[in-house]
Amino acid sequence: MGKWFKRGAIAAGVLVVLVAGAVFAGLQLADRKMARKVDVKVQAVALPTDEASLLRGKYLFASRGCVDCHGATGAGRVFVDNGSDMRIKGPNITAGSGGVVAAYRTEDWVRAIRHGLAPNGRPLMVMPSEDYNRFTDADVASLIAYVKSLPPAQGTPAEVKLPIPALVMYGFGGIQDAAARIDHALPPAAPVTEGVNLQHGAYVANMCLGCHGEKLVGGKVPGGPPDWPAAANLRPGEKSGMAAYAEPEAFLRMFRTGTRPDGTKIQVMPFGSLREMSDTDVRALHLYLKSLPPQPQG
Repeated sequence: MGKWFKRGAIAAGVLVVLVAGAVFAGLQLADRKMARKVDVKVQAVALPTDEASLLRGKYLFASRGCVDCHGATGAGRVFVDNGSDMRIKGPNITAGSGGVVAAYRTEDWVRAIRHGLAPNGRPLMVMPSEDYNRFTDADVASLIAYVKSLPPAQGTPAEVKLPIPALVMYGFGGIQDAAARIDHALPPAAPVTEGVNLQHGAYVANMCLGCHGEKLVGGKVPGGPPDWPAAANLRPGEKSGMAAYAEPEAFLRMFRTGTRPDGTKIQVMPFGSLREMSDTDVRALHLYLKSLPPQPQG
């Protein structure tokens, strides 16, 4: 009996050493990935000054998730905080005290928005650039122009505190930052006619890629806290999240209220910005999602 106990204790000790080694290696790899530099050639866009373009930029800022991380004033806000080992705050992106964009050239803004990279090429952690990579030049320019027009506000840089398991998964590739998921060689999206049509719906659907995946089939939200539910499958078919939204009116109500047709609240989705989406955008998105061929979740 003593012999088997001793062997079990040795095996447990070896396992502890192996796990500790794996954690250490994962953290080292995570540090290296965060410090890596990605060389992406970007072109500056011409920034507009007309009122219509600035209004378009304001609309994109309010409806595409920017406000959820950076706040309505651009000064930054905490959007994940579990009170212990996870806290994520968007940075101040105004010209005020604590801002991080004072030295940004126009191409630096493009690099950050479309590619999830800082001016020096390092990845911007938690920046969901896969949602913005397909912005047209006109939309990128309008968004930049609007943000640059925001009054200077006091704030602080970004805060990204992640739990050790998440960092280890990131280090070993189980979680990827946006810069690793984006095809940086893709040219900017071509302009489409705004309206309730499939082409515009496909353009709007780009904002869903970060949580629902490249094929919009849902699954675990990349980098999300462990208590977050899986993102819904947005394609038609069995167990599709779209099954409850046969008509665009039901889809619109969900965007406006954050609740399903049965009255239950939807978790995680950023309804602070989604409710600002225009009827045209939401109806076009519904039309496009309903047109997709079925595919299993995840």
